[in-house]
Amino acid sequence: MFIETNVNGTYTLIDVAYKHWMNKPFTCKDGYKECRFHHISTDEVYGTLGETGLFSESTSYSPNSPYSASKASSDMIVRAYSETFGLNSVITNCSNNYGPKQHDEKLIPTIIRKALTNEPIPIYGDGKNIRDWLYVLDYCKGIDLVYHAGKKSETYNIGGRNERDNLYIANKICEILDEKVPQKNSYKELIAFVEDRAGHDRRYAIDASKIENELGWKADEDFESGIVKTIKWYLEKY
Repeated sequence: MFIETNVNGTYTLIDVAYKHWMNKPFTCKDGYKECRFHHISTDEVYGTLGETGLFSESTSYSPNSPYSASKASSDMIVRAYSETFGLNSVITNCSNNYGPKQHDEKLIPTIIRKALTNEPIPIYGDGKNIRDWLYVLDYCKGIDLVYHAGKKSETYNIGGRNERDNLYIANKICEILDEKVPQKNSYKELIAFVEDRAGHDRRYAIDASKIENELGWKADEDFESGIVKTIKWYLEKY
């Protein structure tokens, strides 16, 4: 499904944009000179990091899963249309988003839901996989800023500078739930380690200096403030 969506889907969309907006390479139709194709991507295209270092816009692509390979492919398609045809495009590669309205299958909604139903909270492997967590509204603000103010054909990495491992995430959520929805035993007792998933990269972390310095973007939420808002929304939902 993600091959169809990310590879074929991206090609279909950008090819339609090119044919609708432009008469020929590097020549826009009247009324379409300000049109821009903004491609939303992920930090997963860069592969995995060791204990140190950050992904920058110049980091070589090294996707490790079929999903991240499909996203890397879509990035290259967009880049090619910019280079070959002069299509006005920008790309944003973001770190892990979280916040209200996220799909129930994702890590943070799963932890909250499982805790509230007193089911085991599944944590892959040893729980030490690290992600750079970005509150969804901060990313939306970054998308809007890049779309309107980003330079043509440029890529911008957007990250929250909030590296946390999965076990920390689970424990933090349980601590907040212990306070907001107390029960006899701590929700932490529900944490259960399960077999790691295939292709599970160890660490992602983004250097967001480019968008911060060139466009003035900065995340408003750190993880500790954003997770409180997130839990509040899910408590109302569940």
